[in-house]
Amino acid sequence: MPSVKMPKKSTDTDMTPFVDVAFLILTFFILATKFKPPEPVSITTPKSVSSSKLSEKDAVMIQFDSTGKVYLSVNLTKKEDDELKKDMIKRLNDQSKLGLTEDQMNKFVINSMVGSPFSQLKGLMSRPVNEWEKVPQQGIPVDSANNELTRWMNAATQTFQGHPIDIMIKGDNNAKFPQFKGVIDALRANDIFKYKLITDPRGVPPGTELYRIRESGANNETDD
Repeated sequence: MPSVKMPKKSTDTDMTPFVDVAFLILTFFILATKFKPPEPVSITTPKSVSSSKLSEKDAVMIQFDSTGKVYLSVNLTKKEDDELKKDMIKRLNDQSKLGLTEDQMNKFVINSMVGSPFSQLKGLMSRPVNEWEKVPQQGIPVDSANNELTRWMNAATQTFQGHPIDIMIKGDNNAKFPQFKGVIDALRANDIFKYKLITDPRGVPPGTELYRIRESGANNETDD
């Protein structure tokens, strides 16, 4: 009886579908990833001795550059918190009678980085959001005669009452004292006495008193 010969099949695997899937996944991550945008304000923070860097998320950030221009931004991580941004700008609009339209206030939700006095705020928010960085802003006034940051922070404290959010100050190392004082005065006027200063962290220099204190504390923890 003759033997039956089984037909031979190729052992090669067609990799084309796998390549297609890989490119689809790569395309998805490229389109879905949100890259950190460049900072619109160039600030060289002062050095400090610290072992960790503060997170700038979930915070009302007050920044001032070397020329003394003050900016404010609201950095929230959750998409659903956009309603809080909308509530904040609405409060400010009503309390200061800025005359902002609904569309202009919606732009604040997209880009909350503002450094203009109230008299120029409507003009800024009338422009497309992607053009804000090109607009030369004069800074939020913080002088004793007209401290508009006080009203910004008043709207912020009312909006974020009961929500875990930090108040942060990020100032340029070459900024003058009056701008820093104006920022602190605005916080004090709203009974804000707890805030965080953003600095450029550096390790503790070996041999210093603080270095010995930290080393002693570490050793005590180890002994326990």
